[in-house]
Amino acid sequence: MITKIIEVNGTEFRLTLTDQVVNHVNNLKSLYNAAYEDPESFEEVSAEISSTINDIATAVDPEPSDSDLDGLIQEIIKVVDNKAAEMEKELEGKPDKPTTKKQKSKK
Repeated sequence: MITKIIEVNGTEFRLTLTDQVVNHVNNLKSLYNAAYEDPESFEEVSAEISSTINDIATAVDPEPSDSDLDGLIQEIIKVVDNKAAEMEKELEGKPDKPTTKKQKSKK
């Protein structure tokens, strides 16, 4: 678990970044894309978007007000995207297979 401090509208929020939060953020981004690509489906996904936003907001302390929620969600999405980019960079630097030294057997 990682804790990040996010400031929105002069209020500091502590975000506990868990796998569940990352999954919620990725789901939210997919829902946004679905609504953007097919505006007629917005009504169908808007309730799910709202529910997902509320799920994400539970990982933040103190509880955000409605006026802070939009900016806070945007910042959380940035945090998750930055963390994913960091992890991708780390993976690029590591070899695919762990290298081990083979020991020669003595005869």
